[in-house]
Amino acid sequence: NIMPYVKEDVVNHIAQDTGLTKDESKAALESTLEFIMDANADNEAVKLKGFGSFNPVERKARKGINPNTGEDMQIQSATVPKFKPGKTYKDRVKG
Repeated sequence: NIMPYVKEDVVNHIAQDTGLTKDESKAALESTLEFIMDANADNEAVKLKGFGSFNPVERKARKGINPNTGEDMQIQSATVPKFKPGKTYKDRVKG
C-alpha cells in the first residue's frame, strides 16, 4: 500500500528546499492553491508550463440511473475542475 504525501509533507519540503520557515512555506502553498481554485471558480484556466494546467470544464446534463432504485434520472450539468499534466510532468512520472 502506497502512503500518500499530505499537505504537511509538501510544506516541509518547501521549507527545506527554499530556506523559508514552515509558516512561510505553508502560507505560500495555501496562497497558490487558493489562487488556482479562485481562478477556476471564475471560469479561468491556470497553466504552469511544464507542470500542467488546471481548467474548469463544463460537464453536460445527461441521463443516469439511480443505483438505489434502478430508476432513470436526469443528472444536471456542472462545471468541474480538471487537471491536465504537462509534458515535463508526464515524462518525469513515466521515468
